Amino acid sequence: MKPSEHTIPMQVSPTLAEIAAWALRLRQLHQHLAPLFARPEVHQHALLYLQAILSDIPRKNGWQIAEHAREPRPYGMQRLLSRAVWDQDGVRDALRRLVYQTLVPAGTCAQATSDPLFPVLVLDESGLPKRGHHSAGVAPQYCGSSGRVENCQVGVFASLVSALGHGLIDRELYVPEDWCCDLVRRRAAHIPDALTFATKPELAQRMVHRAQQAGLPFRWVVADTVYGHSPELRAFLEAHDDAYALAVPSPEVVCVHTPTGPLLSSVADLAQRALRPKDWQRLSCGQGTKGPRFFDWARLPVLQGGTVDGRHWLVVRRCLGDPTELAYYLVWAPPDTSLPLMVLAIGARWHIEEDLQTNKDVGADQYEVRSYLGWYRHLTLVLLACAFLLSICVQDHAHPPRSAASPACPAPPPPAGLFACPSLIPLTSSEVRHLLAHLLWPAPTSAPLLVQWSLFRRAHQSWAGHYHRRRREKAG
Repeated sequence: MKPSEHTIPMQVSPTLAEIAAWALRLRQLHQHLAPLFARPEVHQHALLYLQAILSDIPRKNGWQIAEHAREPRPYGMQRLLSRAVWDQDGVRDALRRLVYQTLVPAGTCAQATSDPLFPVLVLDESGLPKRGHHSAGVAPQYCGSSGRVENCQVGVFASLVSALGHGLIDRELYVPEDWCCDLVRRRAAHIPDALTFATKPELAQRMVHRAQQAGLPFRWVVADTVYGHSPELRAFLEAHDDAYALAVPSPEVVCVHTPTGPLLSSVADLAQRALRPKDWQRLSCGQGTKGPRFFDWARLPVLQGGTVDGRHWLVVRRCLGDPTELAYYLVWAPPDTSLPLMVLAIGARWHIEEDLQTNKDVGADQYEVRSYLGWYRHLTLVLLACAFLLSICVQDHAHPPRSAASPACPAPPPPAGLFACPSLIPLTSSEVRHLLAHLLWPAPTSAPLLVQWSLFRRAHQSWAGHYHRRRREKAG
């Protein structure tokens, strides 16, 4: 069949009417947040900020966000992240509820809580590259996006995963220990005096505790080696009866039960000495962009107090292309939990990588605030924008659109020729944002406004250069 002869289904989504309704949904979400803002103008700035970070402006910094909002100066947007009075933690709680209600609808709540896998809570950190040395918590640290140590801030994040999708629900800024010991530096970045040093696993534990307090019925907690290496985090999860599948580094030492008796060694050594060829199973840990992600998997019972309790396991993953490439996981799960279910829980961790990338696409790493509070406020609004995009995508996927022939919701004629196809993939966050940016919140085109902003930027940069040169002359 020639491409031009392909047909497209009569159901076409989204229609222009549905896209227009998305703006109303954002306004309704924004209206629910009104009690969290002390003044109406600050509340209105939050809506304009959300619309700007959902737009296609090149960088999501204060100046470009203010210009997109048709404001003559950036000061209102800068105050939103600094001195304005509003409850960023309350907004965080609201976006967590939005993600939960999107991924675990009320009608499926009972079924979700009985599902042995979903929902899953995933923990991970992400480096946000920064210039200079004055932003709260900035230091030479490992940055996952670049794969090397560079000057950056590091945020710890939590994502909720269900059968319907996944989205970030919480965030914490990692403040290195040398920052906590430098009173002058931390006060310059407005870090609260009461803040004490906390490791990344401790920050993750705080977010897990908040999710527990909010009543999120997650079935598993999964994370990489940064968190799996923490016995305190593992003990905390066990004390709260939360199953976990946490990666651990190869030198991690555990005691396992083998056919020949107990064996205490590093997990890398145990994989070589205690696993037999018949112990391995080829299983998929989930769907990737190219289909199921298959690996070879094996497990060994971990001894606790000298006995096998049927809940503690060492799980080993082996790459198909390179059998020497192994990964190790400590799993604590209900008795009789199968290896395939453990593998699916482990595989859920990859979803947070997608969430962190979506987060950065919306502008998580493009802010120019230096303060501790500013970081939390910007990241909270970015997470809220991502949660809004997620709600649109999940609803579009869960509720098929009306027929294009329906008089109640007329749709444009289906495309023809090369782009005609028998089906469409569900809406993605990036596609929804593209439609919003071009159809509802485009960049301003007012000539007087654009000229005014050009004058403002040039004047501001001129004064900044003047004071910079004067400081250098005085220092010299």
